[in-house]
Formats: sequence, structure tokens, C-alpha cells
Amino acid sequence: MADRARRCRYPGDMTAEGDITSEQPPDADEGPGAEGGAPAAGDGGLFDRLRHELTDERSQIGSQLGELGHDEDSLAFDENFADSAQVAAEQGENRALAAQLREQLDDIDAALRRLDDGTYGRCEVCGVDIGEARLDAMPATRWCIEHAGG
Repeated sequence: MADRARRCRYPGDMTAEGDITSEQPPDADEGPGAEGGAPAAGDGGLFDRLRHELTDERSQIGSQLGELGHDEDSLAFDENFADSAQVAAEQGENRALAAQLREQLDDIDAALRRLDDGTYGRCEVCGVDIGEARLDAMPATRWCIEHAGG
């Protein structure tokens, strides 16, 4: 699993050890009034860097899905494996991981679309600019810290 190590960005993301975490990054609580403040509309340098990060993460997630044998809702396993209970358990774990990765991929694709249409960096609930520190920690976020709780 160490070959799939990557920086955790999203709640429920995998750690380098393969554990699932529900914790947010420590600086994710920083909102528009926090250090770094809200990005200026059309902040090309910041948004270009975040677009690059999102694109890189999208590629990494696609590779991880490929490693899982994901192809149109099917996962590859050796059907001749003797312990069917273990196979079933592994399939369940891999399906759950693949679903989580697909969800992250959807979030990244949505963020890239927002970058294209000029709405990136604004909360989808209240329209307030999302703080730069929060965007750095969670580039695919759709909400300001106030509305991130659910």
C-alpha cells in the first residue's frame, strides 16, 4: 500500500499506511478571515497552481482505480482462489475503496469545471469566497468552513 501513498486531502481519505481517516487537515478550519485570507477573484497564480494540483490528483486517483482493477464497475480477482470468504471480503473492501476514489474523482472534476466557469473559490451555499488556506488544504472543496459541516 506504500506505493499508493499520497497526501491526504479529503475527509475519509487513505493515509500512507492504508488507514481511512475521517479527520480534516489541521489548517482546513481556516476560513476567509484567517491567515492567507480569501483569494481575489480571478487569482491566476493561486488558481493555476490549484488546477495543477487537482489535475495531478485526478491522475493519481485514476492510477489507483486502475491498480484496483476497476473497469466499468467490475473489479478483477482470480476466480480460482480457494478461499471464497476471503475473496468476498477483499472484493467488498476494494469496492468500497473504488467508490470512495470515484467520489473524490467526481469532486475533483466538479472543481475543475468551477475553475473553467469562474465560480471556483466561492461557497456553493452562501457565495462567500473560500479562504486560500482552506483551498490549499482541500482544493476540491465546494463550501466555506461555516457550511462544510453538512
